[in-house]
Amino acid sequence: MNRRTFLESGAGAALAAAGAARGDQKLHVACASYSWEQFYAREGRNFAASLDEGLGDVARSGLDGYESAIGSPADLDRLIPLLRKHGLEPRSLYVSTELHLPETSDDRIRLVLDIARQANSEAGTRLIVTNPSPLRRGGQEDKDDGQLRRQAERLDALGAGLRRLGVTLAYHTHDVEMRKAAREFHHMMLATSPDNVSLCLDAHWIYRGCGNSSVALFDIVSLYGGRIRELHLRQSVEGVWTETFGPGDIDYPELARRLSGLKLRPHLVLEQAPEKGTPKTTDPVALHRASREYVDTVFARRDGP
Repeated sequence: MNRRTFLESGAGAALAAAGAARGDQKLHVACASYSWEQFYAREGRNFAASLDEGLGDVARSGLDGYESAIGSPADLDRLIPLLRKHGLEPRSLYVSTELHLPETSDDRIRLVLDIARQANSEAGTRLIVTNPSPLRRGGQEDKDDGQLRRQAERLDALGAGLRRLGVTLAYHTHDVEMRKAAREFHHMMLATSPDNVSLCLDAHWIYRGCGNSSVALFDIVSLYGGRIRELHLRQSVEGVWTETFGPGDIDYPELARRLSGLKLRPHLVLEQAPEKGTPKTTDPVALHRASREYVDTVFARRDGP
């Protein structure tokens, strides 16, 4: 019996649960598909087109989980068997939504629920991460108040539907939600129930969206820390994304201390990616292995969800 088969057995599950209760379980660290897609593209390779090989690289880098961006239940039919093959857990999935427009929001909610139902029953997925589309139609730059109210109402409804399936919804942002006094971000937090909508804290997008401000980032942790169920981990030096996750602009040890003080153990998901100015010194497997080692140092045994 190999390790994966044992863990999937009743005895293995019981032992894992006992280990978690003792606090001696290995820190679970996942990575977003976006990272691998971008670093593969940097080398002229297509991660999605060679998913079996790519997930093998994810496993070789020492990561435990993989958060894929899913567009339909059919994507899971291909993904889940390959994750099992390589011993990777899909504790979370990223699913895009568009909830501020009446003509699209209900259809998207049904789609997300279908994805979550299948992922939870077949692979034990516990978290659905979504970023309600910040893209504007017809040249509109920001959502108006009516659209923000509708988006919050539909986001809460989606979270309630997922909760009935035993799945948690985690709201995710990029930098645009921080514009104009962060009105979109704050309204999503204040106009939804914490029972239905938790927070995927993408620390660097918040940091960048607030003008490279650690003050703003840690204020958000003070305001909404109790809702954080997942962390997206990315670092920069002097504002430019680094190749590996390590020391830099954001004080992640301080963030870990604050979350520990709140008795939170969020799901940890690496999302390093290259941009203009990012150094190129190594390959995707090596850089993710180094990133994982730093996560272990900073967040030792503070994993979730």
